[in-house]
Amino acid sequence: MMMLPAKARLFLLFLCIQILLLAVLYRDGYRKRVAYFFGIFWKGGTTPGIPVVLPFNNSRPGDVYANLSLITKPLVSQHELPLCPDVSPFIGGPVRVFLPHALSMKDVEQKNPLVTKGGRYKPPDCESKHKTAIIIPHRNREQHLQYLLYHLHPFLQRQQLNYGIYIIHQAGNFTFNRAKLLNVGFKEAMKEEDWDCLYFHDVDLIPEDDRNLYVCDSNPKHASIAMDKFGYKLPYKTYFGGVSALTPEQYMKMNGFPNNYWGWGGEDDDIAVRVSLSGMLISRPPAHIGRYKMIRHDHDRGNEENPKRFNLLAKSRRTWRQDGMNALEYHFLSKEFYPLYTNITADIGTNRGLQ
Repeated sequence: MMMLPAKARLFLLFLCIQILLLAVLYRDGYRKRVAYFFGIFWKGGTTPGIPVVLPFNNSRPGDVYANLSLITKPLVSQHELPLCPDVSPFIGGPVRVFLPHALSMKDVEQKNPLVTKGGRYKPPDCESKHKTAIIIPHRNREQHLQYLLYHLHPFLQRQQLNYGIYIIHQAGNFTFNRAKLLNVGFKEAMKEEDWDCLYFHDVDLIPEDDRNLYVCDSNPKHASIAMDKFGYKLPYKTYFGGVSALTPEQYMKMNGFPNNYWGWGGEDDDIAVRVSLSGMLISRPPAHIGRYKMIRHDHDRGNEENPKRFNLLAKSRRTWRQDGMNALEYHFLSKEFYPLYTNITADIGTNRGLQ
């Protein structure tokens, strides 16, 4: 019996392993990528019965609006829609962040015809498995808001989410309080809908990869793990700033966010302490997926660095049960349903209290 040379036997073993791996991938749903591989070697460039489709190139960010034209309304009633798949077919991976020079809210509306009054959206072709509210604290950041909505609406539609966007506007010119506004947003959004996930989102952060799913995890999620301002790295282990997500149960378990951080800084670290003290962990997506681009800006007037933040943070282990959702006070002023978002304006007072 003729014996093959050692190199030939190794080559055949390697080839058999590759074929077995491709068979497993094909069975598990990676048909397009397997077809592409076979198409390279098959005479004529194609495999019988399998169309050759180039695999997605993760190194090339695409247009966030690219796949929206594929979303169509089926000829069945809303009650007859099937459940959306576990993984949306419209997800494409990295997206290019583009800031149009003369962008207007009207432009964003025209680009998102399926978004309804109040910034609400449901997939027209299936019933979403997820209901997510986006809570954005805001004051005097109109251009940033336009850029965020321009990217965020198509980003969320590609994920086939049932979602709503809430802008929480702080009335007056007193010192800004981001965490207290988020508490207001949580309370007002839950009055309107039984959301199963709430995303707390800074207005100047734009997601760069739609595989960063805007759904909640079994623990509080820090979604913006890799920002360009930090070189796409986590600045420190307990960092919880930028974009975070919690279920209503998780939020109430940690008594929401603190109400007493007036000005910039400190509240994110306080929130991370609350996560730990309430017996939960911080969940994060992989760094290559949880990427965000920050719109550059200076500190806003009325949002200067909080000189008391380190003193407050030192006390947070003693105060988190008393200062949070159970101590939230504000005056509700108005709710307006705009085409791209729901605007809630509230008087949250000052560091001297609510008048």
